[in-house]
Amino acid sequence: MRFILVILLVAVFGYSLTLVLFNQSVTQVDLLFAQVPTMNLGLLLVITLGLGIIVGLLLGVLVFRVVQTRWEIKRLNKELDVVRARHIQAAAAAAAATATAAAASAVPAATPVKHEETNIVPPMM
Repeated sequence: MRFILVILLVAVFGYSLTLVLFNQSVTQVDLLFAQVPTMNLGLLLVITLGLGIIVGLLLGVLVFRVVQTRWEIKRLNKELDVVRARHIQAAAAAAAATATAAAASAVPAATPVKHEETNIVPPMM
């Protein structure tokens, strides 16, 4: 992987050097908000190429993060739906088991037991 990166960096450096050497004319670029001083056209091309690559990579990373977050949200929503369905099934099974257990042990309603009332009087001193 490092070998490929080194080859790529050498190729970009060679391309930049070729642009600077073959484009020797001096130009002045007028931007809307600023004016670039007169400089070599090749150097100007290399600078704009570098800025374009950097901005493109930064935007690509941001877009990838947004897309990755959306994928993660969709996956988690699907997992949440599955867990909810399992929970509903488990609750229904527990309710059915409770109902069958209550019906199987159909014990007549307990009659209240009446106790005698006793009054406790504290001893006098």
